[in-house]
Amino acid sequence: MGAAPGDRASDAAVGSPDHRSDARPRVRRLAGGGLVSTRLVLASASPARLATLRSAGVDPLVVVSGVDESVLDGLSPSDLARGLAELKCAAVADSDRAPRGALVLGCDSVLELEGEALGKPRDAADAVRRWQAMRGRSGVLQTGHCLRDTTTGEQLSATASTTVHFADVSDEEIAAYVATGEPLHVAGAFTVDGLGGAFVTRIEGDFHNVVGVSLPLLRELLAGLGHSWTALWSPR
Repeated sequence: MGAAPGDRASDAAVGSPDHRSDARPRVRRLAGGGLVSTRLVLASASPARLATLRSAGVDPLVVVSGVDESVLDGLSPSDLARGLAELKCAAVADSDRAPRGALVLGCDSVLELEGEALGKPRDAADAVRRWQAMRGRSGVLQTGHCLRDTTTGEQLSATASTTVHFADVSDEEIAAYVATGEPLHVAGAFTVDGLGGAFVTRIEGDFHNVVGVSLPLLRELLAGLGHSWTALWSPR
C-alpha cells in the first residue's frame, strides 16, 4: 500500500518503538526475584501492519495510540513519518495499556511526492487528484519506526524509504479504483498488496516497508536494544 490502512500512511534506518508478541514470551528475572514476560506491542490500528508481522511469525498485541496526526507540521516527509511514529510509540508506552516489560513499536507512513508529504486523501475527489498527479511518475514511501523497551526506557527510531514507480493509469482506471474506497484509507492513496498493486510497476527497496512496516529495519532496531528477532517468532 502506499501506507498501511488504519494509519496515516497506513505508521532503512535504525530505531523505532515496537511491541512484543505474547505467543513466545521472553522471561526476565527482576531484581526482586519475580519473573515477567516480554511482549511486542504494536501501537497501530493498521490491519496491513499486523498482517505483515503475523506472516513473519510475530503475533503482537495491538494497542491503538489515538495520536492526533495533525500536531506535527513543517517537517520533511522523512522526519514527519519518524516523528509521528515516536508520538504513537510514546502514547502507548507511557500509558497503562502496555504490559509490564513490553517492547512497543510505533509506525507511520507518508508518500513523498516532489518533497510533499501525502498521507490519506481527504475524500474521493482528493484521491482522484492525487492519482492524476502520481500516474506515470515515482514517489518515495517513507515509514517511520520507533521501538521502545519499557523495561529499560531505551528507544530507537528511524525511517525506511522505498521508491515506488506508478503506472500511467487512465482516468477510467483512477475512477474505478477510487470508487472501491481502498485508496481513501491508506497513505499515498494506493496499496501495493491490494487492488492498487496492478498500478505499481516497480519498487526500489523494501516491499514490506510499502505495506507499512520494514521487517529488516525492525530487526536492526531490536538488535540495537539488545533483543533478538527470532525470539519474537510464535510457535507454529
